Amino acid sequence: MARISTIKKPSQRSDLLNNYRISKSTFAFCLLIVDSILVSLIIAYVPYTKIDWDAYMSQVSGFLQGERNYSNLKGDTGPLVYPAGFLYVHTAIQFITGGEVYPAQILFGVLYIVNLGIILHIYLKTDLLPWWALTLLCLSKRVHSIFVLRLFNDCFAMTLLHAAVALVLHKKWHLGLIIFSGAVSIKMNVLLYAPPLFLLMLKSMSICGVITSLAGAALLQILLGLPFLLSFPIEYISGAFNLGRVFIHYWSVNFKFVPEEFFISKEFAVSLLIIHLLLLAVFAHHVWCKYEGGLLNFLSSRFTLTNLSSLVSLNQFLGQNSSLQNIRSEHIATTMFVGNFIGIICARSLHYQFYSWYFYTLPYLLWRTPFPTLLRLLLFVVVEVCWNIFPSNIYSSSLLFCTHLVILWGLWIAPSEHPCQIRKNSATSHNKTR
Repeated sequence: MARISTIKKPSQRSDLLNNYRISKSTFAFCLLIVDSILVSLIIAYVPYTKIDWDAYMSQVSGFLQGERNYSNLKGDTGPLVYPAGFLYVHTAIQFITGGEVYPAQILFGVLYIVNLGIILHIYLKTDLLPWWALTLLCLSKRVHSIFVLRLFNDCFAMTLLHAAVALVLHKKWHLGLIIFSGAVSIKMNVLLYAPPLFLLMLKSMSICGVITSLAGAALLQILLGLPFLLSFPIEYISGAFNLGRVFIHYWSVNFKFVPEEFFISKEFAVSLLIIHLLLLAVFAHHVWCKYEGGLLNFLSSRFTLTNLSSLVSLNQFLGQNSSLQNIRSEHIATTMFVGNFIGIICARSLHYQFYSWYFYTLPYLLWRTPFPTLLRLLLFVVVEVCWNIFPSNIYSSSLLFCTHLVILWGLWIAPSEHPCQIRKNSATSHNKTR
C-alpha cells in the first residue's frame, strides 16, 4: 500500500498543476467576458470625447480623393504625422463605420477585447503572475477611455505590437517581424521595442534568419509607403518618420515639472536620448546578456567569421542554427517589456493616450521586481492615479517619474534567470550514460 501511494504522488502533482493551469485560463476567459460587459456599458452611458477622430477622418478623406503629398494631408489638429499604415487602417474604419463615432466606438470596443485577449495569452504563456493579479489588466480607467471614448490610433498600433510579441513567444520570428512592422506603420512609438527585439533575434536565429526577417519587415514598410514614395518621397519620409517633433509642454504627463524653456530645447532631447541609449546598453550588458558573458562578448560570438560564413550555406539560409538554444518565453517578454519601459522613462513627452504604450506591461514588470506584493500593488495604483490627473501638474508628473524610477530600480536588482530552456531529452540521456 505504501508503494502504491508513492507511485500516485507524481501523477497527483501533475493533475494539480494541470487543474491550476485550466483554472487560470478559465479565470482569464471570465475577465474577457466581464470586461466586454464593462466596455459595452461605457459606450452606452459615458459621453464620447472629441479629440483626434475628426482629424483622422479628414486625413483619410484627402487620401481617398487622390492626394499623395503628405504635407497636404491635414486635419483640424494639424498635418498627418503617422506612416502610411495609419491611412490604410483608418480608410478601412471609415468604410466600415461611415466615419460615424458610435459605430467606431463599437469597433474600438471589439479591438479592446481582442487586444486584452492577446495580452492575457502572453501572461498565460509566461506564467509569471498569480491568477488574481490578471485582474489588474482590466482596471485602468484611462486605458478604457483611450480605446472607446477617444478612439486613438495608438490602440491599433499596440494591438498589432502585442500580437507580434505573442508570435515571438511562439518562436514565429518572421511572421512576428511582419506584424511588428505593421504596428510601426501605424505609429512610430513601436520602435521602442526594436533594440531588445533585435537582441533577442540574434540570440534565437541564425544570421541569415535575422537578415531575412528584417528584410521582410523593411519590404512591408516600402510597399505600404509606395504610393507616397513614388510621388513625393521627401514629404512622406519627413512627415511620417519625423523623430524630432517637439511636443507641447502643457500636455506632458511625465515632465511637467521641467521648465518649458528647457523642455522644448534640443539639449533636453539629446540628453534623454543619451540616457536612453546608456540604459539600454547597461541592461543589455549586465542583465539581458549576463549568461553570455556580457553584451560585447555575445556580439563578438555571434559575428565571428564562422557565423558570417554561414551566409553562403543553404541550410543556414533556410533554417535556424541548430546550435542556438531555445529562449524561454519569460526572457523574451522581460527583455522586450523592460526595453520599452526604458524608452517610456526617457520619452521627452508622454501624452495621455501614450499610457497604452506600456500599461499592459506594468503588472508583468512589477512582478519581475523583488518587491513585496503590497508594494507592487501600491506602485500600480500610483501610476494609474497619476495618469488620471488632468491636467497634469508638477506634483503628479514628479510622482510618476519617481515611480517609474523605482520600478526600473526593482528590475535592475531583480535576480536574473537563465534565458534558455534546458533540454530535458539531453539531460535525461546524459543521466542514462552515467
